[in-house]
Amino acid sequence: MTVHPNGNISIEVSDFILNCFVRSSSWQLSFSLPLSLLFLLAMGANGILLITIRMEASLHEPMYYLLSILSLLDIVLCLTVIPKVLAIFWFDLKSISFYACFLQMYIMNCFLAMESCTFMVMAYDRYVAICHPLRYPSIITDQFVAKAAIFILARNIISTVPIPILSSRLNYCGRNVIENCICANMSVSRLSCDDVTINRLYQFAGGWTLLGSDLILIFLSYSLILRAVLRLRAEGAVAKALSTCGSHFILILFFSTILLVFVLTHVVKKKVSPDVPVLLNVLHHVIPAALNPIVYGVRTQEIKQGIQRLLNRGW
Repeated sequence: MTVHPNGNISIEVSDFILNCFVRSSSWQLSFSLPLSLLFLLAMGANGILLITIRMEASLHEPMYYLLSILSLLDIVLCLTVIPKVLAIFWFDLKSISFYACFLQMYIMNCFLAMESCTFMVMAYDRYVAICHPLRYPSIITDQFVAKAAIFILARNIISTVPIPILSSRLNYCGRNVIENCICANMSVSRLSCDDVTINRLYQFAGGWTLLGSDLILIFLSYSLILRAVLRLRAEGAVAKALSTCGSHFILILFFSTILLVFVLTHVVKKKVSPDVPVLLNVLHHVIPAALNPIVYGVRTQEIKQGIQRLLNRGW
């Protein structure tokens, strides 16, 4: 126990209590069934997609390798968040150790940033495919995908490391009840009796720099794609061109829309229940993960055929 100059007493915290839906405790039971179904769907759909891409030689192309990276990120994010949330709902296992909490915080921030970066690389892939089709095989190669994967890892692993480090170094003065289902940075930092201005600034600046720059580049890519598509004169060329990047655009909408709604609820938090941002935070880790492989599976003929061949072999 340490007494600080400002009069606060710092008591070492060994674990945290995740207190979900403080004001709407009835949500837990009703929300647990759809959440568990979404989790199973995300795990199963992404698993099938990864196996299909691995087993089908016709899918051993850069575009599908990028999709595999996205599926792996979705699986890790789901496994990091959803089992713990379901354990809280079903077994009231609200306790999480000090280090496990900050590990979860790091994985969530790091892998969400990796997802955003992967969408940006996929947008560039579609831009080259539509705007420079003759140069596509020489630009988007297996070597390009390897370099892109290294960039995705390096940029986001390094840039998100300070988030859990800054939070773990704070004094919590014995307060350990987090009003959230997960160890979100600001939900944890709010418990501290120290000044958390640096934490807030880094979270804000880092988030908008990483996700903001990715969204700007994605928007730029699709603006150039749209301009190139509208110039096409051949019959059916516009529909075919839009079809090739339609799935990717839908995935970006899933990812960015839930994120935007989550941000807006924080901005107008006085007008909505404090449990709404908590709910959206959990859903943001599972809904895109469940829908991403389904959208690609339904809209991409090669993947659909690959899954059918895989199922036929199984039977």
